[in-house]
Amino acid sequence: VQLVESGGGLVQAGDSLKLTCAASGRTFGNYAMAWFRQAPGQEREFVAAVSRSGNTTYYTNSVKGRFAISRDNAKNTVYLQMNSVKPDDTAVFYCAAELSLFSTEYYSTAERSYDHWGQGTQVTVSS
Repeated sequence: VQLVESGGGLVQAGDSLKLTCAASGRTFGNYAMAWFRQAPGQEREFVAAVSRSGNTTYYTNSVKGRFAISRDNAKNTVYLQMNSVKPDDTAVFYCAAELSLFSTEYYSTAERSYDHWGQGTQVTVSS
């Protein structure tokens, strides 16, 4: 599966932004999906994950209550709705996919679990 992110940009603190990850291929529904981010000078970190069904989601503590991950399997797309953004959210955001054939509710927070990655989209939050 190939992944292409979009929707990044320059926003002010407190604003909202919606990232989109479009996936190619006919088997998108077999993949657990996640968003990671990498701030300047830092390692890439987990942000949010969604299971194949879309019914199970998980967030890193710093974005709980502000970000929402969702997916539309009919459109081969996963989203990250970002609300009340902060300057600390400034990073390159990556979409990732992991084949998950044995469970519709599986997800992972580990970067090493994901074998398909997008090129990233820059999000910059000004104070």
